[in-house]
Amino acid sequence: MDLPAAVVTALADAGVHTPFPIQAATLPDSLTGRDVLGRGRTGSGKSYAFLLPVVARLARQPRTRTPRRPRALILAPTRELVTQLATALAPLAAVTGLRSVTVFGGVGAQPQIQRLRAGVDIVLACPGRLEDLMSSGHVDLSGVEITVLDEADHMADLGFLPGVKRLLDRTPRDGQRLLFSATLDAGVDVLVRRYLDDPVVHSVDSEQSPVTDMAHHVLHVQPSARIDVLTDLAAAPGRTIVFARTKHGAKKLARQLNSRGVRAVELHGNLAQNARTRNLTAFADGSATVLVATDIAARGIHVDDVGLVVHADPPVEHKAYLHRSGRTARAGASGTVVTLMLDDQVSDVRALTRKAGVKPVITRFTGPQHPVLHQIAPGERIFTTPIGTAPPGTAPAGTDRPRRPRPAARAGVAGDGRARRPRRRATRPSLTR
Repeated sequence: MDLPAAVVTALADAGVHTPFPIQAATLPDSLTGRDVLGRGRTGSGKSYAFLLPVVARLARQPRTRTPRRPRALILAPTRELVTQLATALAPLAAVTGLRSVTVFGGVGAQPQIQRLRAGVDIVLACPGRLEDLMSSGHVDLSGVEITVLDEADHMADLGFLPGVKRLLDRTPRDGQRLLFSATLDAGVDVLVRRYLDDPVVHSVDSEQSPVTDMAHHVLHVQPSARIDVLTDLAAAPGRTIVFARTKHGAKKLARQLNSRGVRAVELHGNLAQNARTRNLTAFADGSATVLVATDIAARGIHVDDVGLVVHADPPVEHKAYLHRSGRTARAGASGTVVTLMLDDQVSDVRALTRKAGVKPVITRFTGPQHPVLHQIAPGERIFTTPIGTAPPGTAPAGTDRPRRPRPAARAGVAGDGRARRPRRRATRPSLTR
């Protein structure tokens, strides 16, 4: 495919020797400078499909870096996705002498500003923070030669399209543009018509195409058994991602799993960026085997060898089901997806799976010894602490600080055993006296 030799070597060092279908389909056009619209489901290998032409084209025509004027722009909807793209880009940029910077909110802007002032070739950004830096004069997009929109439909779902349009309007009209999306609804078609010039369309897998190596199960459980079933599945060998509908729900489930001896970390919008990064690192390096997340992790989060995805709360729409489920069975691997269904969710879950194009095995859960649990997730259950206990003075994994011991509950006695001096109640003068 006429990639630079150093890039091919870097790919080989990373264990990448053969392109995935989306890469094989798009690279011949994108490497020649054509605008490309790539459609493929999550986990199909889209990242290299645009990172490789960006690196190859910039490396072929090296130029002196100009402060605040990058040559390539990659937009993605979430901080986690930007970070993972930067990780995938790093070895390719290192062997070609390219510099990059990540730009997103939740962290201090000053380091990003300093990198931009020093001059970079590639900016990987979320739209919001990049717009802020552009409006304050810290970045100039007039020198961008290649623009990439990744997960364009997700950016539309999150309401980012107005900002994306403002950013694209500041890039040269004759620059190359690559747009990758699972679907063309939610306004993505407007972006295609407005910003892509006679694009080559490559559709490898539709979003409704289920992965053949992904097994789908629905467990019909009672509310009282929900956390027991979840604990059993999460304690099975291997990495597991558990999806909750709300931030509070994700936090609560993570604490419950930790209290039962399952090392779990949480990922949701209420966490600071350093906590999100720390928890993702713990999940990736194996110090935590379970990630409890909201839909913030439904796209862009790629951790190798995630064997099980559990929908503790069924999603509202079928696209969310497919994106969540796509965290397993990635890049040719196999995986299992389990949805926990309560009595009042039966009709919704049936409609959900039908729209998603999957036919799950539905099992009514009758008790803790039900054999289906070991059929779905085989292996000896692993608990780091006795069930129902936690090390004294510690907080569950994924929280920011340890819990402090509570003082004694007896009236008039302080936590250290000393007598507590009674407080005097302040009196207010009567206005009628």
